[in-house]
Amino acid sequence: MDPERKRILDMYKGLRVTDVNDAMDIMNHYDLGLMDHDIRPIFRDVEKFSHAFVGFAHTLRFKPTNKPVTARTPEEQKEFKSKWYKELAPGPKMPIEEGDVIVIDGTDTHVGFAGSNNTFAWILNGAVGVVTNGAARDSDELIRQKCPVYCKRFVATVRPSRLEFDAEQVSITCGGVQVNPGDIVVADGDGVVVVPRAIAEDVAKYAREIANDDRRARRRLYEKAGLPLDETVEELP
Repeated sequence: MDPERKRILDMYKGLRVTDVNDAMDIMNHYDLGLMDHDIRPIFRDVEKFSHAFVGFAHTLRFKPTNKPVTARTPEEQKEFKSKWYKELAPGPKMPIEEGDVIVIDGTDTHVGFAGSNNTFAWILNGAVGVVTNGAARDSDELIRQKCPVYCKRFVATVRPSRLEFDAEQVSITCGGVQVNPGDIVVADGDGVVVVPRAIAEDVAKYAREIANDDRRARRRLYEKAGLPLDETVEELP
């Protein structure tokens, strides 16, 4: 990983969406980066928090099609569908970098974009998660594969005859938030928050102070309750 990208990600290691959101408040960015609460993780792992991630936005934008379906026979439909995927609605065309978050503006359509095949491939190529204002499909496999996907809904539909690729690595809107390539995306069980790259370091500094205040207070509560201490009450460096 690029040393500068790693440095920024290390600043956000261990921070929660709540810590980052509170830091954004301190900097007068009230709710500007907090995505719509309907965009939720498809699974939650309260042992290892494998559903949570932080990374750099790699943006995609899709739009509803106005092209008619021209296939007739099942064989023609298979060819039509394959061609649509390749020519009109592919996934990322640009290389995925380690630490990327694939953020998709699917125009809030009921089309399953993040599926068990393409999402898993993105993860294996270096992405840490997927966020979309649209839908996911193959949800059972996505959950079993522990693919961190945040979306509005599950559906069974596919992109061909419904969505077209519009742009990549441009400014998009997702969950009511402006997302630019390279912005910091933090996601956990409380949702998704996006930090503009220009203020990312200051937000991380304040968020770390907030997180450590919380960790120290909860550690005292753990001790009072006689609970075994865990990593969530250990102070961040």
